[in-house]
Amino acid sequence: MLDSIVFENSQFFWLFLAMPILIAWYIWKRNQQQASLKISSIKGFTMGSSWLSKLKPVLFALRLIALALLIVAMARPRTVEISTKTTSTKGIDIVMAIDVSASMLARDLKPNRLEALKEVAAAFVKGRPSDRIGLVVYAGESFTKTPITSDKTIVLSAMKKIAYNNLLENGTAIGMGLATAVNRLKDSKAKSKVIILLTDGSNNAGFIDPKIASELAVEYGIKTYTIGLGTNGTAIAPVAIRPNGSFQYGNVKVEIDEELLKEIATVTDGKYFRATDNKKLEQIYEEIDKLEKTDVEEFKYHNYEEKFRPLVLLAGLLLLIEFLARVTVFRSFI
Repeated sequence: MLDSIVFENSQFFWLFLAMPILIAWYIWKRNQQQASLKISSIKGFTMGSSWLSKLKPVLFALRLIALALLIVAMARPRTVEISTKTTSTKGIDIVMAIDVSASMLARDLKPNRLEALKEVAAAFVKGRPSDRIGLVVYAGESFTKTPITSDKTIVLSAMKKIAYNNLLENGTAIGMGLATAVNRLKDSKAKSKVIILLTDGSNNAGFIDPKIASELAVEYGIKTYTIGLGTNGTAIAPVAIRPNGSFQYGNVKVEIDEELLKEIATVTDGKYFRATDNKKLEQIYEEIDKLEKTDVEEFKYHNYEEKFRPLVLLAGLLLLIEFLARVTVFRSFI
């Protein structure tokens, strides 16, 4: 409870430095008021002691305590309860277009390209609570995995289920993946519309030219960030399917059409990135997260409860007790 108390005028605590001076003054004054009498014998006097005389310093103690309470009261103690309300008035709609061709199972990223991407992308989604996000997957053709939605649970669940399968025609249809993502965003009313297009190959399938798809993105005011995924040179990737359905792996040359990805990013006012390992991929998504920020307003409400009044009342009560005792019980000693 004491941790929640703050003092608005803490400079008044300097007055406590006067306390030792007052105590010293009282002791000196008391010694000065005590007279001494020298006599040859005290046999003729009745010996006795008065407990009232011994309690006389209590009056000064009451004044001192009252003064301390008044100093604390002047420092204005109070408790503060802070409540916050965060509102987002201008959200961003984001569609992640993810390559799910067989080459995404290459093991140059750990455990493979696709799983590494899903882990980093999931963290990206969790960090965008105010935005709507959708998923598009593509290989030789493309389809919408999740329409743009503010429900991150749906997006994360869909992302977790993304996997390579032979239902999609083999190949890498970058143009179709981009066009499908544009189609999901073209009617959006968000202040900013963004596509994050990731691939580890070159456009070798589909019936939509990537340059045409990028022109559509420009027409609808959609910014595109492109990511080329894969190490330079060669990578261990699937080269054949065994009779039992498992993949046979071998060294495959990494061929990413970086010029195309750079062109798409430049035309749409986006940016091109190259991810050659897990750490670099994570850094890319962090950079995109910084580039695309949602306007968030935070309102803080402070509820103050003043605590000085009980201290003033208690100080007044002590001074009243001291005064009454001085003019009644201790009257003959003053």
